Amino acid sequence: MNTHALLCLPVGLSSLALCLAAGPAAADEERGNRSVLAFGALGDGKADDTGAFQKALNGVATEGGGIVRVPTGNYLIAGHLVVPDNVTLEGVFRAPTARSQYKGSTLLAVEGRGSESGEPFIKLNANAGLKGITVMYPEQDAETPVPYPWCLRGEGDNVTVTDVLLVNPWNGVDLGTFPCGRHLVRGLYGQPLHTGLFVDVCLDCGRLEDIHFWPFWTEKLIPFTRKSATAFVFARTDWEMISNVFCLGYKIGFHMTALRTDAGNGLITNSGADVCDIGVLVEYSQVHAGYLFTNCQINAGIEVRAGSLGPVKFLNCGIFPTGYGQAYVGEGEAQAVYALLRGQGRTTFIGCHFYWPGGPFLPKDYPDAGHPGILLDGNGLTLDGCDFTDLARRHVLVGAKAKSVVVTATRFKGGMQLENLGKAEVVAGQNIGE
Repeated sequence: MNTHALLCLPVGLSSLALCLAAGPAAADEERGNRSVLAFGALGDGKADDTGAFQKALNGVATEGGGIVRVPTGNYLIAGHLVVPDNVTLEGVFRAPTARSQYKGSTLLAVEGRGSESGEPFIKLNANAGLKGITVMYPEQDAETPVPYPWCLRGEGDNVTVTDVLLVNPWNGVDLGTFPCGRHLVRGLYGQPLHTGLFVDVCLDCGRLEDIHFWPFWTEKLIPFTRKSATAFVFARTDWEMISNVFCLGYKIGFHMTALRTDAGNGLITNSGADVCDIGVLVEYSQVHAGYLFTNCQINAGIEVRAGSLGPVKFLNCGIFPTGYGQAYVGEGEAQAVYALLRGQGRTTFIGCHFYWPGGPFLPKDYPDAGHPGILLDGNGLTLDGCDFTDLARRHVLVGAKAKSVVVTATRFKGGMQLENLGKAEVVAGQNIGE
């Protein structure tokens, strides 16, 4: 006899609903969908909720994976957390938020104050996710910031971070200490104080989308982050796909380098760096692919160093000096307004707008030492269909190490000024001087 069927005999829609809710389907819905409150978390900002969170995460992992829910509250995590394989730690936010500390699902991180070494605040294993969460370091000092370990670290493929605010971490997201292929970061806001996001040993198409590093904690720290902080660091990564990514107030915006193995390659679209000393620093790049910036705004200098073997291309980009503090890219005699190019691969600008600030955009004390717009002292440079505005000096200075320059269909206000200090082959044609 089906005793469950006998329990479902009461007549009426309300009785039927209660019957269905009590059946096996309800138990299935609960499996893999747990709240941290059910494991003892308080969310009062005072009691240590580390143990309750970890019990909830481990419990859902034993159920085959799923979601650990974090209802609205301020959860003090005195230690650190590990999100197991196939588990997502999920708060209430459904979009990246601004200045939402102590609202929604806020985790308060305190472990490791004064040192970058140590366990990350949250470690994400393979197929693990973090969603709808705000992380705040309540003991960080806005006057004299101190180091902390990484806030988030991936350790395995398919790590996902979505709709997250990292208010004031020392180091934000680490996707490079361990391989994190096919990582996805979408909807991340924050004000990292030393390093924002780091990628290395990604051998399969990482994706970074809708990331905004900006003074969400305090604008007072812009001078601090401009002194030594870097927003994005890319080492070995194959087909890194980057879109709608922005940073403001860093020493370096995008830093392409090589650490343990090879350099990387990537596609950067609709992105930008503002109020930085160096908006794009390509220290190393893969010889076969390099980096392509499309539809970007770079309110800072561009530097391509000698270790870059691959092509570095800028398509439909706006490029202009910051007008704040560091006015030029480079050092000593090797300085330029827009770009200092020493790479062994070719650098290409197509349809780009090189703007020389004027009026309210140019401070009265702006240091104007007469450096060239672009200084090429590497392999080659191509300018096609670009515009230079109001730069009353050499637009391009070609150094002794340069091999070739091609300048076509480009407009120069006042006429093109190009000086060749070496034996580089220069081809120029169909340009306009306005």
